[in-house]
Amino acid sequence: MYTDLKGKVAVVTGGSKGIGHAIAERFGREGMHVIINYHSDPEGAANAVKAVTDNGGQAIAVQADISTEAGAQKLLTTAVDNFGGLDVWVNNAGMEIKSPTHELSLADWNKVTAVDQTGVFLGSRIALAYFKAQGKPGNIINLSSVHEKIPWPTFASYAAAKGSVKLFTQTIAMEYAKDNIRVNAIGPGAINTPINAAKFSDKAQYDKTVSMIPMNRIGTPAEVAAGAAWLASAESSYVTGITLFVDGGMTLYPAFKDGQG
Repeated sequence: MYTDLKGKVAVVTGGSKGIGHAIAERFGREGMHVIINYHSDPEGAANAVKAVTDNGGQAIAVQADISTEAGAQKLLTTAVDNFGGLDVWVNNAGMEIKSPTHELSLADWNKVTAVDQTGVFLGSRIALAYFKAQGKPGNIINLSSVHEKIPWPTFASYAAAKGSVKLFTQTIAMEYAKDNIRVNAIGPGAINTPINAAKFSDKAQYDKTVSMIPMNRIGTPAEVAAGAAWLASAESSYVTGITLFVDGGMTLYPAFKDGQG
């Protein structure tokens, strides 16, 4: 769909499943070269590589811990050594831990923020440094959440990290706009991913979630990936510093959707 993406190089963190897998697959359909990062799911990463190559792109799976400087460097080095450079960096990897906040351990807080917040910083920093050193345009896409806007009790670490991603995205978008480096976020709502599979298998929980969405359905990873492809492309060339919510209207105060209040 976006001819300018053909042959461009992207890194997708957390690309072995769910939204990351879908973004990698969509980039493959655009004819891109994709570094698919995974932490502990080599089989899923191999499936993502196949999805990219089956759709016309090229891909390499790379195991790396994106919450470390060494992990981020490994991904960039692989992109440059195998595909000659970097054009798009997608900070997708994420996790969540449910706990009443007064019972949340420091270890669990640190575990979530290391991936969801520090990982976004490290990935963005190394991509920014590369784009600046090369003197070339660049594109960073951070996966945030509707919970950068909607409070989420018992998921304080996740909500805090996503709130951080919002302002981090806006801040570096402003800082590097003069260098033609665009930085945007995507805020998915309720999406049918492996992390949500158990919750959505419970009909009562599924129905409750759908009731919170004005479009009355759960979204798909492919719909989030479509947003990522648009943000990566020249079609969004005058867009930076936004969060593109892909949420069926979940951020529109759905309790009021029938005129209550």
